[in-house]
Amino acid sequence: MPDVAVHSAMMEGVTIVFDYIWLGVSVRDWLTAMAISATVALILAAAKRFVVVSLTAAVERHRSGFGDLVTGLGTRTRASTIFTVALLAGISLLDLPYKWIHMVETLGIMVVLAQTATWGNVVISFTVTRLVRSRIERDPDAATTVGVLGLIARIGLYSLVLLIALDNIPGLEITTLLAGLGVGGIAVALAVQNLLGDLLASLSIMLDKPFVAGDFVVIDDYSGTVEHVGLKTTRIRSLSGEQLVFSNGDLLNSRIRNYKTMQERRVSFSFGVVYETTSENLEAIPGIVKAVVDQLPQARFERAHFKKFGDFSLNFEVVYWMTTPAYGAYMDTQQAINLGLCQEFQAKGIQFAYPTQTLFVRPEPGRSSPRRP
Repeated sequence: MPDVAVHSAMMEGVTIVFDYIWLGVSVRDWLTAMAISATVALILAAAKRFVVVSLTAAVERHRSGFGDLVTGLGTRTRASTIFTVALLAGISLLDLPYKWIHMVETLGIMVVLAQTATWGNVVISFTVTRLVRSRIERDPDAATTVGVLGLIARIGLYSLVLLIALDNIPGLEITTLLAGLGVGGIAVALAVQNLLGDLLASLSIMLDKPFVAGDFVVIDDYSGTVEHVGLKTTRIRSLSGEQLVFSNGDLLNSRIRNYKTMQERRVSFSFGVVYETTSENLEAIPGIVKAVVDQLPQARFERAHFKKFGDFSLNFEVVYWMTTPAYGAYMDTQQAINLGLCQEFQAKGIQFAYPTQTLFVRPEPGRSSPRRP
């Protein structure tokens, strides 16, 4: 009988403990919620490990890009996120006061938002890496372009997450905050408008691609090869060796000639022959020029014409095309044409003109020339 009494007393004590009310919920319900939370946490942790391990093995076998993304998302899933989700799953069964429920929900939203930012960063990094790998061989500036776009995407993602987080903080008026940030943003934008203009111009260059690294360009009186397109400036190596630095805003406001994209070069030059040249030779000159140009493998003759009567010469204009854009090949071809014309004209007795002045002296009417003694 004493043992039965002791056992009954113990059971009664346990019942009293289980029935104890804390925050409007009995200890029995608290223990049930904790058990549910622990179970959910174990299930989520096991699922995360299974996904990461199985997908890692699959990626090593098949080298799947999508598998890399899912593996990265699983690896970057935080333990705090799993714990918070499990805690919310258990607490959702309890009939807690509104204040405590709202506090727990706010905590859960913050943790989920942080995890969302982490997952979004993984997706952006994965996308940037794939784009760079697929375009870097075709476009040397692809890494810079995609990197800037990735930076903009991250800024947008973090800004959105921050605004949602602030909107869920009790007592914080997000509308007033946004209005203040808007006014402050305008003031900052006015203060750094030149920097922002160069930044936007850089983005325009990277997206529109009027030139890329390695192109030979002429900008007003300057020329050279593009070395680097940065966020504020573009650096060009000139023909004489020095580095030219242009702000991106000024660069887009200039007239840019890009010779890298040129497929053929149109060449026009003129020469003159003396007025004493016979009409037969004048008629033969276009054919002589055509024969000289047609002998050169990288030149395509277009036309040669007796253009005009000059002050001291009869002027001809010649147009031909270079089938290669290389400047060195153009100079070699022009030199060969000049030498060929000199040889042909010399053989036919045709003289090139040079600046001369002939003075004709005629006596006035009614006056005779003085006689010599």
